[in-house]
Amino acid sequence: MSGHSKWATNKHKKAAQDAKRGQAFTKVGKMIMVAVKDSIPPGTKLSASAIYEKPTASIEAAIAKAKSVNMPKDNIIRAIERAVGGGEGSILQEVTYEGYGPEAVAYVVKAVTDNSNRTVAELRRVFEQHGGRMVELGSASYIFANGPDNPTFEVTVTDPDKVRKVIALADALEEHDDVSEVWANFDVPEALIDEG
Repeated sequence: MSGHSKWATNKHKKAAQDAKRGQAFTKVGKMIMVAVKDSIPPGTKLSASAIYEKPTASIEAAIAKAKSVNMPKDNIIRAIERAVGGGEGSILQEVTYEGYGPEAVAYVVKAVTDNSNRTVAELRRVFEQHGGRMVELGSASYIFANGPDNPTFEVTVTDPDKVRKVIALADALEEHDDVSEVWANFDVPEALIDEG
């Protein structure tokens, strides 16, 4: 016998999938709490169910994001309850960071955090580990003035090694627990994406 079993393989695969799913739920839960905190005035006597049934536009967008990762309704309502009930939801804030990576690709990172000092230090480390650097606000965001999907210009990357580097930085930023969105202005030929 080789010492491997299908059960052990499935167990490890399921554990990895569950961890990724939990991370996605945590991210969208924070997004919901920030949207509720920003949209519902303090002291408002609305139940979480009422907010869920008749959300504002920003809450509705956060709920749609939660549904896109198959977050159960009960989890969504619990996130709303935490936001209107104070506690963790009352100290979360949405922050934006900017940086440049390999090949002078611009990155704009939106995060939801309860400690912006910790988050900026961790994201600075991610940029540096992947050959990039963080910059002041406004240094990269002007590239996305027309929206995240329509940068004013793109950096075309065709060398497979460089493609791996720009994609690795984007992936590392996305995987950070506090990060909700990452925008970058690189353009990679379709054939090289899987190699990245």
